[in-house]
Amino acid sequence: MSRKVFPIQPVSAPRVAAPAYDGAALADTLGRRLRDLRISVTDRCNFRCVYCMPREVYDSSWRFLPHAEILSFEEILRLAKLFAGLGVQKIRLTGGEPLMRKDLPRLVELLATHLPEVDLTLTTNGALLGRHARALAQAGLKRITVSLDSLDDATFRQLVDADYPLSSVLEGIEAAAAAGLAPIKINMVVKRSVNAHEVAAMARHWRARGLAAGRPELYIPRFIEYMDVGSTNGWRMDEVLPSREVVARIGAEFDIEPAEANYPGEVAARWRYRDGSGEFGVISSVTQAFCRDCNRLRLSTEGSLYTCLFAGQGHDLKTLLRSGAADSTLVNEIAGVWRAREDRYSELRGAAGADHEAPLRKVEMSYIGG
Repeated sequence: MSRKVFPIQPVSAPRVAAPAYDGAALADTLGRRLRDLRISVTDRCNFRCVYCMPREVYDSSWRFLPHAEILSFEEILRLAKLFAGLGVQKIRLTGGEPLMRKDLPRLVELLATHLPEVDLTLTTNGALLGRHARALAQAGLKRITVSLDSLDDATFRQLVDADYPLSSVLEGIEAAAAAGLAPIKINMVVKRSVNAHEVAAMARHWRARGLAAGRPELYIPRFIEYMDVGSTNGWRMDEVLPSREVVARIGAEFDIEPAEANYPGEVAARWRYRDGSGEFGVISSVTQAFCRDCNRLRLSTEGSLYTCLFAGQGHDLKTLLRSGAADSTLVNEIAGVWRAREDRYSELRGAAGADHEAPLRKVEMSYIGG
């Protein structure tokens, strides 16, 4: 009988009084500048994807965070404004599944209204997108990313382990396109024994859809190496399909070439079809670590700040928020966390290979988004 593995609950590092922020551009111990913020708006999800929230752990007895423990929209807005003042140029709303957060378009409207200069986007599994896409666009959301790991209904249902058909996600993607949430990035986590055989088909499908719409740039599939996030997904290195193999499989069917990054620190390596019929990306966090360019912070559902997807401890901002702390105190805290940041988990794992020892405690992806 297999042993049931329980995820590690979020843990906050002991708080040390941070020095006053001096207004200088924020750089961490490796010289990385803060640019991106991911905000998890809920720890709930309607899927039970095997690499994120496996059903044997997140079953009917699992206790999600009560509403009083998660950040309110007003608290999120207050923090987002402070982050923007510290150099954040892009905010991505995540989960869990963010569309399960009640009245999410209202949060989008608050952020879009108060931070019009920030690139505001969202990552979703797409199952509820059909009913929310128009409202999100009208509220001010600029772009969207949809997680989709298979175009085969049986494989899709196996991966998400939930009673949603593949068609619900495909319809959501089309609704997003109709609402103007473009370009639409479609993220496929590639697991060698499950869906690796679909890589070329996924590229082919979205290339054809873009051409049919007369907009080859409309859909951008991105192929993500299966990562050792959290403690519950049963990760094994032999299940990773390296990005170089993904590129080779697509290159065997289409004439492709590498493309320039859109901005410094972009995690996906871009490739384009030479005939101008679109592009795709690969995210190689296992085989080609990009830690040295990482410019992200993650704000969890219950208000803790994480400096890495593989972090073991967060930094509690909610207690400060709810104890009446001044903006200057919060700014000092955030700046201090970033300046002390030295994370490079994937880089160390790659260098050590089979001898690498993972930390005993890693936060689950459902708390802090991907």
